[in-house]
Amino acid sequence: MSIKKSYPLRISPAVIEAMQRWADDDLRSLNGQIEYVLRESLRRTGRLKTTTAEPVTDAAEHPSGEGEVEGEGGSDGD
Repeated sequence: MSIKKSYPLRISPAVIEAMQRWADDDLRSLNGQIEYVLRESLRRTGRLKTTTAEPVTDAAEHPSGEGEVEGEGGSDGD
């Protein structure tokens, strides 16, 4: 598990509300969405190598019980 640093962030109410709506749309936490947007911006501008960025592993992004279940969705024709 990677170590993450805490950082107090002062942000305008309008921006935080817009980020919260976007996070809700993407099923991420607000913190996960902010980190995602920052990481993508850094990657696009060449300031962050894609191999150094860790994927967001927010619990809301990958809720337990979601995904393929073994044995379901097969094409056995029954």
